[in-house]
Amino acid sequence: MKAAAYRPYALLAELTYRCPLHCPYCSNPTQTSPGPELTAEEWDRVIREAAALGVLQMGLSGGEPLARPDLAPIVQSARAAGLYTNLLTSGLGLTAARLAELRAAGLDTLQLSFQSDEPILADEIAGTRSHTLKLAAAKMVRESGLALGLNVVLHRRNIERLPQIIALAEGLGALRLELANVQFYGWAFPNRAALLPTREQALVAREVALAAQARLGGRMDVFYVLPDYYETRPKPCMQGWGRRYITITPTGDVLPCPTAGSLLRDQRENVRTASLAWIWHESESFNRFRGTDWMPDPCRTCPDREKDFGGCRCQAALLTGDPTRTDPVCTLSPDRPLIDRILAETAALALAPAWQYRQNPAAEPVA
Repeated sequence: MKAAAYRPYALLAELTYRCPLHCPYCSNPTQTSPGPELTAEEWDRVIREAAALGVLQMGLSGGEPLARPDLAPIVQSARAAGLYTNLLTSGLGLTAARLAELRAAGLDTLQLSFQSDEPILADEIAGTRSHTLKLAAAKMVRESGLALGLNVVLHRRNIERLPQIIALAEGLGALRLELANVQFYGWAFPNRAALLPTREQALVAREVALAAQARLGGRMDVFYVLPDYYETRPKPCMQGWGRRYITITPTGDVLPCPTAGSLLRDQRENVRTASLAWIWHESESFNRFRGTDWMPDPCRTCPDREKDFGGCRCQAALLTGDPTRTDPVCTLSPDRPLIDRILAETAALALAPAWQYRQNPAAEPVA
């Protein structure tokens, strides 16, 4: 399939890696490209180029995007280009005045992250006092009339509180609740032993989530993602490498997914040196794992090769050292014993070890 046949429809704009939280599962890269953050003027150009490529929606993320004092002009650029916008935020730094500014700029939805329903545990996970501020932010968003979504990263320490977490989302009036089990990239990878839930925890949580989906249908959308390591087939990561999604880092690197920078250290393309259209269609980094020609066996002859696209390239690289290998999550992969060993080690743990907090660059104060 030629590169011209692929059309992106979603852009993840990582506006900054500055963040006031220190979550032990942070997915931001541990090594970043040097250089200043893209300015609002540069984002305006990039957004227009993305819309011309066919992008329809834009996530405004980080780090903490509220650390950008020029966030509203960036939202305004997206609205002018006809893109649907969703702000992904911890809520720290959100004020009534800031929210009104973002709404006036054209923001469509706001997705607020929570670490748990229980304040002490939530603050412990975040590595800072934040839960009370998040509750105030959620109330502010609902009172403004803006659509509110919540996302909670589930792991060994909070997954058994899933019923209470769902109740929290209901009480806050969220229209969508995303329950994503921790993905082992970025800072979560070295903290895996502390974060990976047991099989029993994961299966019980899935039943709780399915029951909530049935009960809340039409009122709140509940989206649950099972931990990769407990699957038998890999997920179709990003619906395939370079097929539908674009991530742009704070300094302008363009990636097929948020964690692909770890695979493309010497091959990253940047919006300051190339057009987004050229990067999408022509660059080696976006064509590297497109289609099926790159696949080894058993993927090359697998009837599901155009359903799961060989799984996650970043996960394959982290676990095997080779991004071209079949995702070890797949039971057909010759590397599946790596996953089985990790699961056996998790099952043998009577008590999970302590995690190491992510030391993020501090967010600038927001007026």
